[in-house]
Amino acid sequence: MEADTRTEVVLLACGAFNPITNMHMRLFELARDHLHETGKYKVVKGIISPVGDGYQKKGLIEAYHRVAMAVLASESSNWVKVDPWESEQEEWVETAKVVRHHHEELLMSGQCKDEADHVKKGKKRKLRASEGGVSEKLLNTAVPELKLLCGADLLESFGTPNLWKEEDIAEIVGKYGLVCVTRSGSDAQRFIYQSDLLWKHKKNIHLVNEWITNDISATRIRRALRRAQSVKYLLPEPVLDYIQSHNLYSPDSEEKNADVILAPLQKHANLSK
Repeated sequence: MEADTRTEVVLLACGAFNPITNMHMRLFELARDHLHETGKYKVVKGIISPVGDGYQKKGLIEAYHRVAMAVLASESSNWVKVDPWESEQEEWVETAKVVRHHHEELLMSGQCKDEADHVKKGKKRKLRASEGGVSEKLLNTAVPELKLLCGADLLESFGTPNLWKEEDIAEIVGKYGLVCVTRSGSDAQRFIYQSDLLWKHKKNIHLVNEWITNDISATRIRRALRRAQSVKYLLPEPVLDYIQSHNLYSPDSEEKNADVILAPLQKHANLSK
């Protein structure tokens, strides 16, 4: 039997998940199929990382609700899990820092595995990250590649003034890589062509065509919910039960943060002054 030489990959999806929908879960399946079909990659894990309350997006309900719903949605998957780290931060955390955090977590877990294989029982050494980041020892640890999973809307948001720092885009796309599931009405290939930065790293951007189109969006779900319309079969059933039992997504909740400027726009606008 031949050894599996494919590169292992972990997919990380960041976002509001307000609420998480069947389409969010489908992104993982579509991305995994695409990467497997290249013959070069083996997806070993998916991570859902809901944004914290500090993002201050209009209509964004509390993070603990969004994390709880994401956990319920992921219970039907044997490879996609929820990580609450981002949601637990008091202030909004840039996506590049979130990706960096999860990469360091992979390095740490890989190093722990290596040490467990080489040290005597009961003599595990403590791992310490250097002040400027992970240690050189960790950087030499073989771990799966980490790639940011997104929809076309996130890719196109790279062009929104003050929403992203150019160095963050360069780090995410250049160092880690992007798997983007396209949607009807978007032209991700053209958007990449029109951006010098994205074009430079185009080999690290995997565009996934969604042939069975699905236009489910959290925005439309919230609109239906506050109008007391059915969203059955658009959300995982446990998520819908959670929403109904906690009376989430009312006209009042949609007005939350209505008069607040989105956290990245605030931060990056101040930095550019």
